[in-house]
Amino acid sequence: MKQVELNESVYARNDNIAQRVRHRLDAQGIRLFNLLGTPGSGKTTLLEQLLRQDAAHIAVIEGDLFTDEDAQRIRACGVQAVQLNTQGACHLEADAIEAALDQFNLDGITTIIIDNVGNLVCTAEFALGEHKRIAVISVTEGNDKPRKYPLIFQTSDLVVLNKMDLLPYTNFDPVRFAQDVHELNPRAKIVHCSAVHGDGVQKLREDMMRD
Repeated sequence: MKQVELNESVYARNDNIAQRVRHRLDAQGIRLFNLLGTPGSGKTTLLEQLLRQDAAHIAVIEGDLFTDEDAQRIRACGVQAVQLNTQGACHLEADAIEAALDQFNLDGITTIIIDNVGNLVCTAEFALGEHKRIAVISVTEGNDKPRKYPLIFQTSDLVVLNKMDLLPYTNFDPVRFAQDVHELNPRAKIVHCSAVHGDGVQKLREDMMRD
């Protein structure tokens, strides 16, 4: 019983801070997107492609266990990037996002994108004040992800099916994948992409910005 009460307290505190983050950004006219996926799903490459299409007015929060390598990649695209290292924790929490906001010069910024820690479990459990949640899954990961990790699909507004250029070399079934996603979340929009080639990235951007 003590453990259950502790977990409820942790989530309640996080949710309160997430609401505070959301209110702050709403007041400033800034939209926050939370990019989720496994290590190697192509989140950072996808983010780089989004920035190559339009880096103006965007800032990025990079979440990783260690190193600032991804933040360096993002800064090379000409945008502000704050690196958050969790030192082994498998997710970001709202208080870290709130602190990261204070490190930006937000003048002229209209969009902030969180490149969350590579994980399909813990990251789905913590609200960060985001306006939209985007799950990135690659065809090389297999069809079973919606059935094995339902929460991330139930809570995502957009699902990016990435590495479509590799589809002919896998046994991945996009139709079955879409069926499984929509059984969990009928409102989820699925976007096919090849981040390394930039295919589908403009469509993703349009869906991100659509209310």
